Amino acid sequence: MTGNRILAMIVKELWAVLRDPRGRIMLIVPPLLQLILFSAAATLEVKNVTIGVWNRDGGPASVEFINQLAGSRNISRIISITSEDALRSGIDDQKLIAVVIFDERFSRDVAARRPATILAILDGRRSNTAQIVAGYLGTVAANTGASIRPTLVQGGRSIVTNWFNPNLDYLWFIMPSLVVTICSLSALSITVQSVARERELGTFDQLMVSPLRLHEILIGKMTPPFLIGLFNATVYLIVIPLFYGVPFTGSLLLFYLAAAASLLAIIGVGMAVSSIARTQQQAFLGMFLVTVPMTLLSGFAAPVDNMPSWLRLIAELNPQKHFLVVSEGLFLKGMPASAVFAELWPLLPIAAVTLAASTFLFRLRME
Repeated sequence: MTGNRILAMIVKELWAVLRDPRGRIMLIVPPLLQLILFSAAATLEVKNVTIGVWNRDGGPASVEFINQLAGSRNISRIISITSEDALRSGIDDQKLIAVVIFDERFSRDVAARRPATILAILDGRRSNTAQIVAGYLGTVAANTGASIRPTLVQGGRSIVTNWFNPNLDYLWFIMPSLVVTICSLSALSITVQSVARERELGTFDQLMVSPLRLHEILIGKMTPPFLIGLFNATVYLIVIPLFYGVPFTGSLLLFYLAAAASLLAIIGVGMAVSSIARTQQQAFLGMFLVTVPMTLLSGFAAPVDNMPSWLRLIAELNPQKHFLVVSEGLFLKGMPASAVFAELWPLLPIAAVTLAASTFLFRLRME
C-alpha cells in the first residue's frame, strides 16, 4: 500500500531526526534562544547614545534645551565641548554620535522672537542612527520652543495617533518577523541534511533499491521539516503574546495556511540544495548561500519598497517576503482574508516550482 510505505518513510525520517536526545534538544532550544536573543539585539530603537554640547551662549534658552535633552530616555550622557578640536576628536573617535552647538546670540534671538538656529553635527558613518538622533533633536527643539514660548503654540496643536502599534514598540514589529525567519531557517536546516546524510552514511543506494517510489521518498523526506516548522510556529504563537505582550489579532487558520505554503516552498529549495550537495558540509554551506539572500529580500532587515525595481521583482519570488507580510498583518491588525489570500496565492506557484525543481534534481541524483 502506498499509504503504508509513505508512513514508514515519514517515521524513518522522523526517527533519524529525533532519535538523538541532543538532536531533540537542538530542535527546540535553539529556536527559543534565537527568539530571546534577536528580540533583545535586533532593536530598531536608538538608546544609550552620548551627545556633545558646545554652549557658547549660556543663556536661559540654551540651558532649557540642554535640560530637555538630558531628560530624554534615549540619551544616556551629555558631554560638554569647549573647542573645535574636542568636537572633531569626539566625532572621529566615535565617542559622540552628535554635537549640538549654540552660538552667542541664541538666547537673545529667542527672547527677541527672532529665528534662532541650533547647529547639529552628526556622525554620518552611522547613517541610520544619525537620522534617528536628528529626529530626537528635532523633537527636543520643538518641546523647548513650546515651553519657552507657549503662546506661539496656543493657536493649534498636533495630535499623533499610531495605528496598530500605539507606543511604537519595536518588539511589535520584530516578533512577527522572527516567526517567519526562524521557522524558515529551522525547516531549511533539517531539509538540506536529508539526502546528504543518506549519502554520507551509505544508505542512499539502499534507498534506491527499496520498493519505495520517487514521490513516496520525497514526501517522506519533506514531511518531518514541514511538521517541525509548524511546531516552531505554534510555539512562537504561544510564547510571543504570553511573554512579550505582542497581540495576535488575526485568524489562526489563515496563519497556518500561509505558514504551510511558505514552508512547502522553502522545503523545496532545501531539498534541491540537499540533492546537489555530496556531503553534509556542502549542504550546510548551500543552506547559508540561500538563507542570507532570502532573509535580506524578505523585508525583515529593510523595507522591500526601498529596494531597486529589479530587486523588488526578485523579492516577489521569495516565499519569506509573502509570509512576513501575512505574519505582521495577522499579529498586529487582524488582516482580512482577502488581503491574506493576495499574499497567499503567489506562494502556491512558488512552492510548485521549488518542489518540481527539487524532484527533478533528486531524480537526476537517483540516476
